[in-house]
Amino acid sequence: MNTPPARFDAREASKWFFRHGHTAWLGLRFADQGENWVELELPWREDLLGDRSRPVLASGPIISLMDMASGMAIWQASRTFNPVATLDLRVDYQRPARERASVLGRVECYRRTRSAAFVRGIAHDGDPDDPVAHVAGVFMTIAADPRKENPALGGSAGND
Repeated sequence: MNTPPARFDAREASKWFFRHGHTAWLGLRFADQGENWVELELPWREDLLGDRSRPVLASGPIISLMDMASGMAIWQASRTFNPVATLDLRVDYQRPARERASVLGRVECYRRTRSAAFVRGIAHDGDPDDPVAHVAGVFMTIAADPRKENPALGGSAGND
């Protein structure tokens, strides 16, 4: 008897996601969620500066924030965790973040197909009407590990 997977909940998942790997190192925090969106926070840290002469967060950590928020928004919208791969994540910077300010990233998954998910969102430092950046992205949904289905890719069909 197969037990159906638990419904994905970004708040609960973040307790695990943000204790490990890159997201833990960045110090990402869960902020809020809805049916098809997630908001995360990247706290300001001096070691994440882009320019030592200006105490503002570098663009790289903000991109990581938005990429993670995108994945979590997709899982929130689909109500389940299945691996996704970033195909395209466009980041249009509007301005630098304010000095010594954390950045919030809010992303919504506005469309899903069998093999793709589409997201859009903003990064802001306290005022969503004055964004640091806008993002738009396309993610590939991965239903199964292709190596398990195709021995030519390094797996053995059904022998794992």
